[in-house]
Amino acid sequence: MSHAIIIGAGVIGCATAYELAKSGWQVTVVDKAPEAGYGSTSHSSAVIRVNYSVYESCALAYEGWHYWSKWADYVALPSERPLAVYHETGNLVIKAETNGYLENVMAMMEQIGCPYRQVAPAGIAAYLPGADLQAYAPAKRSEDDGFCEPTGPEIAGAVHFTIAGYVNDPKLAAQNLQWAAEAHGARFRFRSKVAALEIREGRAAGVRLEDGSLIDADVVVNVGGPWSAGLNRMAGVDQGMTIQTRANRQEVAYIPGPVNMDFAKEGLVVADGDTEIYLRPDPVGICIGSTDPTCDARIFVDDPDAVDTRFTDEWTTIVMRAAQRLPELRIPGQASGVVALYDVSDDWLPIYDKSDLPGFYMACGTSGNQFKNAPVAGKIMARIIADCEAGHDHDADPIRFRLDHIDREISLGTYSRKRKINADSSFSVMG
Repeated sequence: MSHAIIIGAGVIGCATAYELAKSGWQVTVVDKAPEAGYGSTSHSSAVIRVNYSVYESCALAYEGWHYWSKWADYVALPSERPLAVYHETGNLVIKAETNGYLENVMAMMEQIGCPYRQVAPAGIAAYLPGADLQAYAPAKRSEDDGFCEPTGPEIAGAVHFTIAGYVNDPKLAAQNLQWAAEAHGARFRFRSKVAALEIREGRAAGVRLEDGSLIDADVVVNVGGPWSAGLNRMAGVDQGMTIQTRANRQEVAYIPGPVNMDFAKEGLVVADGDTEIYLRPDPVGICIGSTDPTCDARIFVDDPDAVDTRFTDEWTTIVMRAAQRLPELRIPGQASGVVALYDVSDDWLPIYDKSDLPGFYMACGTSGNQFKNAPVAGKIMARIIADCEAGHDHDADPIRFRLDHIDREISLGTYSRKRKINADSSFSVMG
């Protein structure tokens, strides 16, 4: 039986472990954290949506929704195990010049067969009561001249996707996948930091941990999230990549919702291309994040272990931008939410691929937009590993991957480490 070591027990690492274990691999997952889903996964907004800027990612997300909507069936755990819950709320995306008024997105929905409907400006109130329909683009920071002042006529409308929502507990989702993988024989070693990659006869052969112990394996899979770039350098494979990854610091606010609606119960996922924020319901009221406009500082962190987790004026900026669209939003005097890291690629699309070192694979550069695709990403990694270990040259002949639920096929070359920067990308968390 072949043995795979997966570095990283986030939601994609655990999904990869589950898929490999189901297909007959002996799997060991190592993570320096105390439990699965402890790092970036636990800080994810866990939004499930289908709208991306490139066809392949739209197709992945629509395929992924089929797993989240039947999560209990996918993980197949005993009834006494607690499960993460997917809440389907729908997704309202505000049209703007920044997202091309969603013309390309709607065309891709037609290609993948995913339902949507256009919403005129007057119809937005049915989803967001009391919404301010004025345009505020381009997005500004709170200290900029003209912040919160309209810049033109009303917004151009929106697109509503019924297939969208959020997962209530992203850490629990990763733990569900851990338990599912363990049911198929996978082992998890927590509080275990990788100190070195073991290389023998020109291929990855295992890992050495900080405590000095050695774990031998046939393949090693880097799913290290914000630490993935360091692991790629450790393996010496970064020089063979045209797409690199970096850890990017982000702030997300969790505050009470607008006074004119119970957003926690009645709200929906919103992506506002005009004010450049996203929203989703949360038990405290509302979760607010930035969609990374050019005015926002993009803070890249060389040492993920040394990230400053204190809130800054970034928090104030995104909350006040949200209040432009929702005038009844309550803005507390005390910042609350999370400060976390994205594992960002050069074009904000993921890398699901082999490497130049035989036996070393990577699922990284997920850029804050791949939680929703985790079940499919696990299947993709299992397929890439199986085919490449059987001798297939994925670089020369990219694998075609079948998305069974939506009856579509995509090229996994889209997620190659050697691809050109994808000019169709939003270059943001929107993917």
